[in-house]
Amino acid sequence: MGCGPEQTRRRQNPMSNATNTTAQAPTALKKKLTTSAMIASIAAEGQATRSAPFGHALAALADQRPEIVGLSADLSKYTDLHIFAKAHPQRFYQMGMAEQLLMSAAAGMAREGFVPFATTYAVFASRRAYDFICMAIAEENLNVKIVCGLPGLTTGYGPSHQATDDLAIFRAMPNLMIVDPCDALEIEQAVPAIAAHQGPVYMRLLRGNVPLVLDEYGYKFEIGKAKTLRTGNEVLIISTGLMTMRALEAAKALQADGVDVAVLHVPTIKPLDEQTILAEARKPGRLVVTAENHSIIGGLGEAVATVLLRNGVTPSFRQIALPDAFLDAGALPTLHDRYGISTQAVCAQIKGWL
Repeated sequence: MGCGPEQTRRRQNPMSNATNTTAQAPTALKKKLTTSAMIASIAAEGQATRSAPFGHALAALADQRPEIVGLSADLSKYTDLHIFAKAHPQRFYQMGMAEQLLMSAAAGMAREGFVPFATTYAVFASRRAYDFICMAIAEENLNVKIVCGLPGLTTGYGPSHQATDDLAIFRAMPNLMIVDPCDALEIEQAVPAIAAHQGPVYMRLLRGNVPLVLDEYGYKFEIGKAKTLRTGNEVLIISTGLMTMRALEAAKALQADGVDVAVLHVPTIKPLDEQTILAEARKPGRLVVTAENHSIIGGLGEAVATVLLRNGVTPSFRQIALPDAFLDAGALPTLHDRYGISTQAVCAQIKGWL
């Protein structure tokens, strides 16, 4: 990635912490990770990936829809919007280091009949531009699509870049749909779906070389629909975003230990597919576990728990999520292990609960 805007902008870059976190494991047992792992792909070694699925999908869709425009706040390369900009330079707007202006401009374009895709990092949209999204876009129910990179713990650059609270921040905003895709295939399918939806959307974005997972399951993204990817009689994992990939990996690993795990993927956080969640949670004898790349506060887990309690469904229930804390900087594999969202950590937690 090099030294681009995400390193040189107004946030600190706690590089020294990366060395500290990776030095804890003996080199004889574990390969020492360099600071480049702070920005590494979440794909495992040898895993199939697709490059910049959002950028390519949006550029292709814009070939058929001339009203689509793209906007960036100095981060087009780091949200994959540079692919769209190259294909449609007259419909790309570089707004500079001004997220509030980015959202206000997108609102104005929507009022004129365009379909703006506004991209930045999730921390900047949720924390810096919240009021502008709320007042200029959501209250007016404008047709703006907000697509944001670095959701949850997908960067090692510390709290300034880690959007561990974006779902909690946005779930309470009226009119705003929230989508958290799992992989490259779902991003490609979600782009035309959210463009066709009338109203504002917030979509979390995996960028760069994005894992390809759901093609094995004949998956088709539908707004507001949860999908059962795997059946099982002992554990039900209700997951979203990249944690569906981890849930599927964990289910396969646990099967080798004789543990039968079902996986329900929930790509739309709002509106939530309550009917499917309740139907799956009502099946007797299963531990229900939610898994999300987000703080344990205010995300998928609490949304599911509320639905279950409101409907009198009370299975054994646990959450896999990031802690209610500002997270460390460091190499992503190290941090995913530390904070319980790696495949190995998911397996260990489920075994402990069983």
